[in-house]
Amino acid sequence: MSVIVVSGTGTGIGKTVVTAGLAALAREGGRRVAVVKPAQTGVGAGEPGDLEEVRRLCGEVRTLELARFPEPLAPATAARRAGRGGVRAADAADAAARLAERYDLVLVEGAGGLLVRFDDDGGTLADTARLLGAPVLVVAAAGLGTLNSAALTGEALRTRGLDQLGVVVGSWPERPDLAARCNLLDLPDAAGAPLLGAVPQGAGLLTPEDFRARAAQWFAPALGGVWDADAFTSAAHPGPMAAAAVL
Repeated sequence: MSVIVVSGTGTGIGKTVVTAGLAALAREGGRRVAVVKPAQTGVGAGEPGDLEEVRRLCGEVRTLELARFPEPLAPATAARRAGRGGVRAADAADAAARLAERYDLVLVEGAGGLLVRFDDDGGTLADTARLLGAPVLVVAAAGLGTLNSAALTGEALRTRGLDQLGVVVGSWPERPDLAARCNLLDLPDAAGAPLLGAVPQGAGLLTPEDFRARAAQWFAPALGGVWDADAFTSAAHPGPMAAAAVL
């Protein structure tokens, strides 16, 4: 696949770090990588945004930001309040498609969740994925409530005929609670897609060298890494007696 759309079950769940990790893996494998951010919100002119963070963590990759708006709101709302037009899903798809002609892998990172509006015409990241014919990787939270969000996102993808590549936990806690540990087992069924990784909480605070060296440990072979879903889930998931003791 030459284009992967990175979406999420919400905002602030680790999409940028996951995107950086995927880019780092691809670069380590000798692939030419480009990263597209259709709409950056909550960042003013001249301030570092998500793409700067991707470059810091994974190294020099081609990046393209189509628009940015200073207020930390949904792109369509932020654009309207800034007195500007939003980003058209077709423009985002065209930009990614052009890059895919010259790069081995193009990652398109959304803002917030799958159906957050890019513009007042109602265009979304899902529309961009449809126009590209690209699979969607869903980044999910670890804890309580993530099963419903993952199920809703998976249903929205299937309803639109979009391919869900899998689910990655964007920030796996150092000391996961019972809900987080149980969610590892339940997420694939809820999302209707395989669990393809778990990025440790605080990964974005690692030095770039450590980040690149460890990235393969966070993602399954389908994404270029060595992460073993069965082994990780078995180690984290409590048995009935352990669950009873906690409760």
